[in-house]
Amino acid sequence: MKIVLTIAGFDPSGCAGLLADTKTFEAHGVYGMAVCTANTVQNVAEFFEPGWKGEDELFFQLSCLQRETDFNFVKIGLIRDFDLLNRLIDKLTERNKAVKIIWDPVCMATASYSFHTRTDPKLLLEICRKIYLITPNLNEIAILVPDTEADEAGRYLSQFCNVLIKGGHSADQFSTDTLYQSGEIRDTSAEVIGFRAEKLPSVSKRGTGCVLSAAILSNLALCNGLTESCRKAKDYIGQYLLSGPGLIGNHDYKPGHSLKPNTV
Repeated sequence: MKIVLTIAGFDPSGCAGLLADTKTFEAHGVYGMAVCTANTVQNVAEFFEPGWKGEDELFFQLSCLQRETDFNFVKIGLIRDFDLLNRLIDKLTERNKAVKIIWDPVCMATASYSFHTRTDPKLLLEICRKIYLITPNLNEIAILVPDTEADEAGRYLSQFCNVLIKGGHSADQFSTDTLYQSGEIRDTSAEVIGFRAEKLPSVSKRGTGCVLSAAILSNLALCNGLTESCRKAKDYIGQYLLSGPGLIGNHDYKPGHSLKPNTV
């Protein structure tokens, strides 16, 4: 069985963070291990505080896992600050230079609690140079690259890593996730690829950003290329959204049974 790692917060409601990631991994047939960055205080609808874990404990958790496993695929989600993120990435790449890291830059909780409102541009680029893929939504890309249109920001960051901008927050009738492929690690001849699915009226689920990036990581671990991994993850999210009423989703995945995304 393929082993993957998530470094993220523990959402006790199970909708996002470590629990959502490991459910997604299991649904794809990969084995998930985890390092906890925060014990968030929240329920399905409300967020109260992040409950950050201490740095020493966080690095100790990671070191213990690395004694037995060289991780080839890692997802990083909720993190206290970007300096800590940078040092975590260094620890991962020191152990395994070939590791593929996906960073899902969680800047705000669904309940409108802000974790990050700005970033150091130089530090951001240093981080991007070391990772495989970054997966911001439209709100997050505006924080990472302020005063810049999303398309321009995606093309800019793709000079340093692959970029998938999630389009679920758009005003359009379609949710289009746009992949900007880095020239050095592109897996198709196309520089920009869109994955489009029609929005589902009155359908919403918590943790879709976490689930999408975890699904991409799972597919990469299963030897799919980046483009195919993003397409399959979009399909997974479609099924997750259709899995039942309310904000809680079901991870009983049946490939090809959701609304298949169109590649544009």
